[in-house]
Amino acid sequence: MALLILTSAAPVRAQLVVFDPNNYAQNVLTAARELQQINNQILALQNQAQMLINQSRNLVQLPYSSLIQLQQSIQRTQDLLKQAQRLAYDVQQIEQAFKTIYAPAAAGASAADLVSNARTRWQTSVAALEDALKLQAGVVGNLDTVKGQSAALIAASQGAAGALAVTQAGNQILAMQAQQLADLTAVVAAQGRAQGLSMAERAAAQDQAREQLRRFLTQSQMDQPSNVRMFH
Repeated sequence: MALLILTSAAPVRAQLVVFDPNNYAQNVLTAARELQQINNQILALQNQAQMLINQSRNLVQLPYSSLIQLQQSIQRTQDLLKQAQRLAYDVQQIEQAFKTIYAPAAAGASAADLVSNARTRWQTSVAALEDALKLQAGVVGNLDTVKGQSAALIAASQGAAGALAVTQAGNQILAMQAQQLADLTAVVAAQGRAQGLSMAERAAAQDQAREQLRRFLTQSQMDQPSNVRMFH
């Protein structure tokens, strides 16, 4: 007995893949361009990050400051100037002194007044010389501070991380130079004061000597010779 098997076969459709070299090349070129854009963006971000890092370094302050030491040195010099004895650095006091003890010897002044003024002038000159020497010693003492601060500032400036720190180091060095200039000015002023008072003392002494000589000669002329009978 024969079996008859009936099958229905569906039509088979073959799909063919067609390779287009032009389209492939265009896609590769597009992908390369996109990759280049991504690389450019990454590079730009890296540059921005480096710029921010450099800016942050430029904003870093100098880790060392000599301001306190400089202020202390200036204060010591000012204190020494304020300690000026007798005739201080004051215009009104100087004017008053030259109207009194340094003024020309008055004809009506007593001998005691002349001696007192001379003693006062001599004491003032000695005090001015002492003040000048003390000030010079104080300025010399400040040199040790200047030496130490200069070395520290130079070392700090060499290791400065950014522009701000370098600028701060330079400003502090300039401030130190200004402090040294102030010390030099104070020394010159003290020496000039001592020399000026010494010269004024000599001038007043000469004028007083002339007045005393005049009084002596006047008194001599007033003394008249008289006959004195010593033996009977």
